[in-house]
Amino acid sequence: MIESLLVANRGEIARRIIRTAKRLGIRAIAVHSEADADLPFVTEADEAVCVGPANPALSYRNVEAILAAAKQTGAQAIHPGYGFLSENADFARTVEASGLIWVGPGADAITAMGDKINARNLMAAAGVPVAPGTTEPSADLDAAVAAAAEIGYPVMVKAAAGGGGMGMGVAVDEAALRTEYDKVRAFAERMFGDGSVLIERYFPRVRHVEVQILGLADGRVVALGERECSVQRRNQKLVEESPSPAVSPELRERFLAAAVRAGEAVNYRNAGTVECLLDPTTGEFFFLEMNTRLQVEHPVTEYVYGVDLVEEQLRVAAGLAPTFDPDSLTPRGHAIELRINAEDPKRFLPGPGTVTTWNEPSGEGVRVDSGYVAGNTVTPFYDSLMAKLIVSGATREEAVERARAAVAGFEIAGPKCNLPFFAELLENGEFLSGDYDTGIVGRMR
Repeated sequence: MIESLLVANRGEIARRIIRTAKRLGIRAIAVHSEADADLPFVTEADEAVCVGPANPALSYRNVEAILAAAKQTGAQAIHPGYGFLSENADFARTVEASGLIWVGPGADAITAMGDKINARNLMAAAGVPVAPGTTEPSADLDAAVAAAAEIGYPVMVKAAAGGGGMGMGVAVDEAALRTEYDKVRAFAERMFGDGSVLIERYFPRVRHVEVQILGLADGRVVALGERECSVQRRNQKLVEESPSPAVSPELRERFLAAAVRAGEAVNYRNAGTVECLLDPTTGEFFFLEMNTRLQVEHPVTEYVYGVDLVEEQLRVAAGLAPTFDPDSLTPRGHAIELRINAEDPKRFLPGPGTVTTWNEPSGEGVRVDSGYVAGNTVTPFYDSLMAKLIVSGATREEAVERARAAVAGFEIAGPKCNLPFFAELLENGEFLSGDYDTGIVGRMR
């Protein structure tokens, strides 16, 4: 097993990785920006190194500073968490070229899945269903208009290099497409340094369902069930649950088989997620993208399958067998995750500030992965995620009931907070029925 691990991330995910590392007897090393010096993940690590100022380009995305910290502390491996450098193939290659262990998929797999158009084409060749769309970037607006006419409106306009729900727009006709194309292209060039645009069929009523995969050290790819991620704002997730209330045993079998084929197509190793769109009317599903990293919502899978995904990541990176039998994975119960963000619960606009009160709920089936405690400051420099509230139960109904109690018992003051939204959602008839889609938040507003 790896003996020392540098966590190239911050907040709740850094804290969560450090927790598993220390349980396994691995020396945990944190890197942090000047703005994060007082956060719990820094003090809980065995060693911590400041890698730059608040600006993430000068700290958490500063490859030279992170590698220097690894050398300084004698780190044997680097875990990137999610966001920042986690899906940066060049960083993965540089880590390995430096003689360190990269806790993640190979750089070639990251590259293959990092471009949405290339990923779509690879998946189609592997027999994974893909939505009607372009097989190469739209060279210009005229090409996009022609593609949309062939695909049929409405269409989704996507940044080919984007991810995490960013760089997307919907066009219901040609006039809207002309507006969205320019907007998405400009955003993509600014955010990703690549203005390539993909045109794809848009489904007005759709569910977002994803499958957790794990590429093992022996070359096999296994699937650890699906997660429902349809409660979203601005195409970004707020709630995830496993199993999906929309997925029948027969559909689950097709989902998992497709996800395994997707991983095998790129010789995938370590943890990854195959994201799909599900048409609840027809039962058809289509490949959306593959996230070549650990997901924010991984804890719901951990409960349902009884595994520690960070431990499994470390074992794969070290060339070790998993802790579970890949041939007898058995799900149990139901789990729900709520993303507690520093944002107002109506318009979901960021509201950073100093935490004056932070009291976490507890009890059976309640887990909190948090990045803050009272006295810390949620700054505007990073994502607004403060904590993840994960609840579990023998049934979905029991998990929802525990979620209600946990939300009511979670006290946060100082920054704005979206806890009131979750209190509303957990009483919403559409959500409680399990028959909801990605438009549910809009209908609540």
